Amino acid sequence: MTFAIHGLAVARGIAIGRAVLVASSRVDVAHYFIEADQVEREIARVASARDAVVEEINRLLQGMPKDAPPELPALLDVHLMLLQDETMADGVKHWIADRLYNAEWALTSQLDIVARQFDEMDDVYLRERKGDLEQVVERILRHMKGLPTTVPHPTVKRSSGARQQDLLLEDIQDVPLVLVAHDLSPADMLQFKQSVFAGFVTDVGGKTSHTAIVARSLDIPAVVGARNASQLVRQDDWVIIDGDAGILIVDPTPIILAEYGFKQRQAELERERLTRLRHTPAVTLDGQRVELLANIEMPEDAPAALGVGAVGVGLFRSEFLFMGREGALPDEEEQFEAYLSAVSGMKGLPVTIRTVDVGADKPLDRHVRDEAHLNPALGLRAIRWSLADPSMFLTQLRAVLRAAAHGQVHLLIPMLAHEREIRQTLALVDQARLQLDNRGLPYGPIQVGAMIEIPAAALSVQMFLRYFDFLSIGTNDLIQYTLAIDRADEQVAHLYDPLHPAVLRLVADTIAACVAHGKGVSVCGEMAGDPSLTRLLLGLGLRSFSMHPTQILAVKQEILRADAARLADWSQQVLRADDPSLMIH
Repeated sequence: MTFAIHGLAVARGIAIGRAVLVASSRVDVAHYFIEADQVEREIARVASARDAVVEEINRLLQGMPKDAPPELPALLDVHLMLLQDETMADGVKHWIADRLYNAEWALTSQLDIVARQFDEMDDVYLRERKGDLEQVVERILRHMKGLPTTVPHPTVKRSSGARQQDLLLEDIQDVPLVLVAHDLSPADMLQFKQSVFAGFVTDVGGKTSHTAIVARSLDIPAVVGARNASQLVRQDDWVIIDGDAGILIVDPTPIILAEYGFKQRQAELERERLTRLRHTPAVTLDGQRVELLANIEMPEDAPAALGVGAVGVGLFRSEFLFMGREGALPDEEEQFEAYLSAVSGMKGLPVTIRTVDVGADKPLDRHVRDEAHLNPALGLRAIRWSLADPSMFLTQLRAVLRAAAHGQVHLLIPMLAHEREIRQTLALVDQARLQLDNRGLPYGPIQVGAMIEIPAAALSVQMFLRYFDFLSIGTNDLIQYTLAIDRADEQVAHLYDPLHPAVLRLVADTIAACVAHGKGVSVCGEMAGDPSLTRLLLGLGLRSFSMHPTQILAVKQEILRADAARLADWSQQVLRADDPSLMIH
């Protein structure tokens, strides 16, 4: 019987194949009290299992294939950091020594405590690291029980049914495989890489979960958050992943198979056509040149940006250098090497480095306060956090300035709202230069820009233009703050609307002000990478888009087909509409 399971679309495309089911392998845990003289032995059992998992992951890292996506070692590093987290270790010792819990019970009890802390985090990426923590604990538990910690290599047995489906795919020698799991760890992903999966489906996860990140880096269709998919799908079922709609179709009829097979072939042809645009300048039909930049998280992302024809990096999220370090923030040399690597990797093209965007709710903050943060999104985060720790901020500024001696570097400041914050920030940039002068270290010139991601900043754009060389509109947060919507909250996520008239007005006015003053302006949020919004942004006067590298060619195609001059009047009509979405889609 054909049925569909809905989830979150995280990597576009169509995948058709047989299901390889990796059922949830949660380990059963015994709960019992121990005697006082058994405490040291139980603590040692946990430590021994943890060390074994650390050794196992280190072996995976050392044997990493050269063609492995850079996200995989980064995610395995996150697992190593979680394994070495003293919060977990100290908590487990507490449950064993004070409560006399057995080792397994103590480990899962501390997991529950830390998992709740992750659930309360505002940042979506960090909140979804809870899944990484759960996987780390599960691997420790499996070691303690003497169970295998690696998922067996999948084999697919062809069933006697679904012959009509087989006939439709009889020209494929190796039947594609689609992985269906409750969740997948980075280690699992690395192990499965040799098996050439056509797509992934997981019960849990969000748009920034590790499965989503790796799927996008491998450029294969994926659906996450499909709830109970791993329970409903049977081994060897024919399935279709619609990565555009976020749907998994199970046991499709021949008609549905034929329809999606046609869509898949069309998508493959379209992808081939898009690759031919890599080196084509992004120029509209009426001769307007458009700058297409890449958003990157790590220096290793630079080759992918160059590979799709990006003309620079519009957003290097430097906070990824700070994550998972338990307060041991990267020093100046480590940051300098990372920024230098990104600059070198872009081969002379400009790189815009955003100063660290973290907050008081995040574990990487070594100044986390004890009081409850009812709404961390409105608390001490981004530039507010940096200004509260001038020493840390100056370290980052010096590293950025030093990297600027080796290429084009722009500095981007997040979440500014007040003039006093602007003056403080620019004063610290000058102080960083003076410190480098005193140390005799070379540094280069930089342009300094501000992110427009708070409505107050958009409404004060004239003030911002007096202080900054360029502006970058962070539409993700701008939408969230304008509409008072937490986009990670499933109950209100449907109200998160980039086409709300208020949002469009703030974006349009910011672009217009920058154009009038001859200052550069870009959009670096999800709106920039959405091809359905490209014509609108062009009509509003935007000439610089920054997005994930995988989105650049699709947006470039829209630009090449557009007449920017003709779009200007239409865009103004969209701005005046009560429901702009009716004029876009």
